[in-house]
Amino acid sequence: MTNASLPFNASQQQLALLRLVNWGLKIGLILFATDLFGLTTPPVTLSYVLIFEACYVGFSYRFHRLSMNNNGLLFLTLLLDTLFWATWLYFTGGATNAFVSLLLLPIAISAITLPRWAPWCLTIVSTIFYTLMIVDITEQNSGSVMDHDMSQMPMAANHVMPASHSMDMGSHYLGMWFNFVISALVLTVTVGFIAKRIRQKNAELRYLREAQLRQEKILALGTASAQMAHQLATPLATLRLLTDELVDTHHDAEQLELISEMQQALNRCEVTLADLRLATESIREHKLTEQRVDKLVATLTEQISLLMPEAQLNIAIAPQVESCIVMTDMSLLPALMALIQNGIQASEDNQHQTRVDINIGLSQPNQLSMTIRDYGVGIATHLLQTLGSNMVKSPKGMGIAVLLSHTSFERLGGKLYLKPHPECGTEAIVTLPLSVQKTS
Repeated sequence: MTNASLPFNASQQQLALLRLVNWGLKIGLILFATDLFGLTTPPVTLSYVLIFEACYVGFSYRFHRLSMNNNGLLFLTLLLDTLFWATWLYFTGGATNAFVSLLLLPIAISAITLPRWAPWCLTIVSTIFYTLMIVDITEQNSGSVMDHDMSQMPMAANHVMPASHSMDMGSHYLGMWFNFVISALVLTVTVGFIAKRIRQKNAELRYLREAQLRQEKILALGTASAQMAHQLATPLATLRLLTDELVDTHHDAEQLELISEMQQALNRCEVTLADLRLATESIREHKLTEQRVDKLVATLTEQISLLMPEAQLNIAIAPQVESCIVMTDMSLLPALMALIQNGIQASEDNQHQTRVDINIGLSQPNQLSMTIRDYGVGIATHLLQTLGSNMVKSPKGMGIAVLLSHTSFERLGGKLYLKPHPECGTEAIVTLPLSVQKTS
C-alpha cells in the first residue's frame, strides 16, 4: 500500500464506523426515544430491515478496503445508506420524523469524496424519497380530515375548522419539502465546490512537494558532479603531460597511432570539463541566450554525429519554426542529447539499428514541440509516471538521465512528456516556450 492511499483508507474505515453509529442510533431511538421524539411505533417489517442492515454494516466494515480508489463502489454504498435511512424514516413517521435531515448525510459525504455527478444523483434519489413521504403523510391527513368532516356534518358551525387546518398543514408540508430540497442543493453545490477547491490545492501542494524533492536530488547530484569534475582536472592534466612525453620519446608508427587516439580521448574529456564549467556558471548566474531553432538543430546534429557517429537520425522540422527563437542555456543541449542517446540505445537493443525520429513543430502558437521517437520495446506503464520525477533503478542509468533532462527543461519553462508509441517504442515530447519570431 502506498503512502498516498493511507489517508483514503482511514477515511473509508471512518465511514464504516459512521454506518455502525447510524445503525445504533436507529435502534436506540426505536427502543428508548419513540415517545420522546414523537416517532411512530414501527411494524415488525422494520426489524427484518434492521437485521439486513446490520449484516451490511458488518460487511462494509470488514471489507472497507474494497471501495478504495473505486468511485463506483463507494457511490453504491452511499446509495444503500440513503435507502436504509429512507426505509427507517418511512416506518417511524415519514416526513414528520424529526431526524429526516439525516438523509442529507450521504449527500454531504459524496460531495466531499466523489466526483460531481455522485452528489447530484443522491440529491435526486433523496428528494424522490422525501417527496413520496410528503405525499403519503398529506394523503393520510386528508383522509383523516374527511372522516372528521363526515362525523361533524350536523354541526354546521364546526364544519370549516378541519378544512382550514388541513390547508395549514399542507402549506407546512410544502415548506418542509422546499427546505429539504434547498438544503440538499446547498450541500451539493457549495460543499462540492469547496471540496473541489481543496482537492486542487492538495494537488498543487503535492506537485510542489514532489518538485522540491526532485530539486533536492538534483542539487545532491550536481554537488557530487562538481566535486568529481574538480578532482578529474588534475589527473587529466597529468595524463596530458604524459602523452606529450610519449610523443617525444616514441617514433614507432603503431605506437604513435595509439598515442594519437589517447590524445583524442583526452581532448574530449577536457572539452567536456570546460563545457561543464561553462554550464555551471550559466546555471548559477541564470544566463539565458537567444538561439534560433534551426541553429539549435544543426548544433544538436553535429554533436550527435561526433559523439555517436553510428546514429541514424531522421529529423523533420516544420518550416514555420526554423526562424523561431528559444531562450537556452548550457544545459539544454546535453538534456536533448541524453534523450536521443537513450532512444538510440533502445532501438539498438530491440531492432539492432540505431534509428531515432525527431519531429519539430508547434504544439501551440508560442510553444515549440520536439518529439523524439525510438524503436525500442517501450517503457513499462508504471514507470511512465515515475520517470522524470524520481530516480528509477536501471542498469543503463536511464532514470537519472531523464530526471536531469526533465529538470533542465523545467528550468527553461518547458516540459517533458513520455508516452508509448502505438506501433512500438516510446515518444519523448519536449515543449519549450518561444521568445520571438523572426522573419527569414
